[in-house]
Amino acid sequence: MAATRKLQGEIDRCLKKVTEGVETFEDIWQKVHNATNSNQKEKYEADLKKEIKKLQRLRDQIKSWIASGEIKDKSALLENRRLIETQMERFKVVERETKTKAYSKEGLGAAQKMDPAQREKEEISTWLTSSITSLQIQIDQFECEIESLLAGKKKKLDKDKQDKMDELKGKLERHKFHVTKLETLLRMLDNDGVEVEQIKKIKEDVEYYIDSSQEPDFEENEYIYDDIIGLDDVEISGIPVSTGTDSNNSNETAGSPSSLISGTSPAQSPVLNYSASTLHNHSSDLSADNNNLNEKRSKSEGTKITLLEATAAEWDLF
Repeated sequence: MAATRKLQGEIDRCLKKVTEGVETFEDIWQKVHNATNSNQKEKYEADLKKEIKKLQRLRDQIKSWIASGEIKDKSALLENRRLIETQMERFKVVERETKTKAYSKEGLGAAQKMDPAQREKEEISTWLTSSITSLQIQIDQFECEIESLLAGKKKKLDKDKQDKMDELKGKLERHKFHVTKLETLLRMLDNDGVEVEQIKKIKEDVEYYIDSSQEPDFEENEYIYDDIIGLDDVEISGIPVSTGTDSNNSNETAGSPSSLISGTSPAQSPVLNYSASTLHNHSSDLSADNNNLNEKRSKSEGTKITLLEATAAEWDLF
């Protein structure tokens, strides 16, 4: 009993520090954006970085409590973890801005030299990355809540908890679906495989999903990505084809998935999970199978099946 009271006291003190830290972060964040010169801006950005590191340490402590089976009601912990992660997301935006330093001579010169189309492409790329980050944070929250439900599990969840579990798993699946789509679009954009205008058309629906998908009366548009040309093909093949080249050069323009978020890599389609050696061996097997098919076909029909047909038949099995 005494240990429980002690633990609760530690949690209360931690959550109080989170509240104070977020207030301090907000105050500094306002100063960063209201700074009148570069020296002020740099000073406030350094202060902001120190504050976010403090919040991250508190977040690590909160995560360890969430994973613990000693605490039954973890709603306050989850809420404060989400609060800290929101500030982390805001800090990333500031950090991106400082890399360019648009207020410096170099930044201004780069902005003036940049082609309007390229600038628009950069803005959409930043938006895609930010959207993926927001979804990943919410995914972490769902996974954390699922862990919390399972932590006190003995034999079987009661009906209310099972319903909550099913709801969370459904949200988790939909979020991962959107992350995969947006990561694929970012890869296509990097390889000029999709027009900026096509992505701009889905922007409002994606933002609505991110902001409102957890509301009780939310209705999702299940056809958000249907009109984007080539998206499904890239997800299947993993090869974004440039819109500025013909099909003969498509293999040369294929790029590897870009790193989207610090420390992580984009989710890949099942096809991309094959290693180069596996694909090579698979190709060799297909060649052998093709020779057998040629012999059988030439005897029975007097025609030959091509390697392309054999490959297509083989892929149908996946």
